[in-house]
Amino acid sequence: MKASWKLFGGLSVFYFLLTVVYWYVGGEEVGIAGLLLSGCLAGMVGFYVWFTQKRIGVTLPEDNLTAEIADGAGELGFYSPHSWWPLPVALAACTMGLGLIIGWWLALIGLGALVISVIGMVTEYEKPLTSH
Repeated sequence: MKASWKLFGGLSVFYFLLTVVYWYVGGEEVGIAGLLLSGCLAGMVGFYVWFTQKRIGVTLPEDNLTAEIADGAGELGFYSPHSWWPLPVALAACTMGLGLIIGWWLALIGLGALVISVIGMVTEYEKPLTSH
């Protein structure tokens, strides 16, 4: 992660310098805003990766020059093998995207369906507490 946050930090500095150069050359407002937002986004990602690496506090295998591939092996997390919830989330997101083209009413329907399906996907494995 050390290389990752340095990469994104350098990219952020590059975008900010490029924004200043583009502004002095007489670039358009949309390009200036896009470069400025790109620098902010790269800075946010770099800060997140730096903060996460600092919180973990150990040298990761990708930062160790003598590391083997097996050093990075292990459990990566829990992935649901039989969940149907990504399908309604994708359909609701597509409906919302089409609503931006077709009309606001379809975007509202898509937004409602998206909220319901995301809640369903996030709370899929939540177990209610029983009283006995």
